[in-house]
Amino acid sequence: MKRLLSGNEAIALGAWEAGVRYAAAYPGTPSTEILPALAQYAGVRAEWASNEKVALDAAIGASFAGARALAAMKHVGVNVASDSLMTLSYTGVGGGLVLVSADDPGAFSSQNEQDNRHYARFGKFPCLEPADSQEAKDFTRFAFELSEQFDTPVMLRSTTRLSHSKSAVEVRMPTGPREPGPLPPFERKPRKYVPIPAHARLLHPQVEERMCHLREYAETCPLNRVEWGGRRIGVISDGVAYQYAREVFAGFSFLKLGMTYPLPAGMIRDFAAQVETLVVVEELDPFIEEQVRALRLEVIGKEFFPATGELTLARVREGALKAGLPIQSPAPSPYHHNPSPSPRPLPRLPPPLPLLQPAQTQTAGGGRHRLLCHRRPSSLRGDGHTDLDGSEHRAGSRGQTSRLSRQDRRHHRRLHLLSHWPARTGQHHLQPGHSLHDDPGQRHDGDDRGTG
Repeated sequence: MKRLLSGNEAIALGAWEAGVRYAAAYPGTPSTEILPALAQYAGVRAEWASNEKVALDAAIGASFAGARALAAMKHVGVNVASDSLMTLSYTGVGGGLVLVSADDPGAFSSQNEQDNRHYARFGKFPCLEPADSQEAKDFTRFAFELSEQFDTPVMLRSTTRLSHSKSAVEVRMPTGPREPGPLPPFERKPRKYVPIPAHARLLHPQVEERMCHLREYAETCPLNRVEWGGRRIGVISDGVAYQYAREVFAGFSFLKLGMTYPLPAGMIRDFAAQVETLVVVEELDPFIEEQVRALRLEVIGKEFFPATGELTLARVREGALKAGLPIQSPAPSPYHHNPSPSPRPLPRLPPPLPLLQPAQTQTAGGGRHRLLCHRRPSSLRGDGHTDLDGSEHRAGSRGQTSRLSRQDRRHHRRLHLLSHWPARTGQHHLQPGHSLHDDPGQRHDGDDRGTG
């Protein structure tokens, strides 16, 4: 049967189908929903960790004990866990271990747009990138088999669009409760699991040998496939970017990469030799493009397709047109065969107020007060004025119109109370336009940002 699942839900289902016994995560959008979804399945111990490194360390311990384990985190969380991750590449695994890195192109809920595919090349372990929810489930199951086959951690890279979008997934309902068998007896292998310098020098050659085997395997990996079409253009793509490229370059040939590290160099050369123009469409860094250029192949890439922000259908089409590629114009929508007159443009809305954590401010008398904001934002000043309780007075009108949300009104009411709260010395009050460490006779003019 088929069900609509988000990418995160599909990853959780794939992990359960793969026989995961332990999962740990630190919450952070867009990865947060993976652990709660996995915790619903019987036979899985799922735990929140105090940070990403603790989550990966706990999963490593379960793996060394022989259980299949998963650690999930957002892309910047891998920075926190990287200390353990780099060493894990040397030690290898016991039971299969998969690290889910949920990247955030567009920085919708993150402080940067870092591309975590570089961690796979840095740490010398495989990276898999699904393009929809069905692949998210299938690739997760495959990742555990790959991990155990090559004695390596495997990174499963998702993105915000994949994690939070839903698509149809083939689900096989279990015929009965899963009975997890006993774990194998723990084998003490200090030379493998204790990476002191003497052992690390012996493990490094094994890592390099493993990478040679992985490069050979990538040539026949079932996650990489060629879709032949018109050979005037050949497109290499991965992840969600493949979905956009497939629509923009409809009718042309594709090399769809599911394993983006290591790349199948032979497959790429054969594909490039059979098309006239080679194009790489990928989100964020030119990770694939740089490796294709290293093969001495001419390719169209980031000079036309943006390296910042999330790709969209429009951005991919715009890049293709700038490159002068012969793509087809989008078909007209059947819902707009009778276009209506142009609607009246909407008024420009003021930018939203940032919601900051309250700051602790030292007063002259040694007391501490929470200060959220000490100036009324300029976006709220217009024809009338806004009181601290959130009410807006219109010029020429006796009535009051609430223009703020309930949360913002509550925020302003707190500020109103703070403005009448005397410091411990009782010498002055906090007035709008003043901070607690300012002279009461001075105002902050020309700065509407407030305190942070």
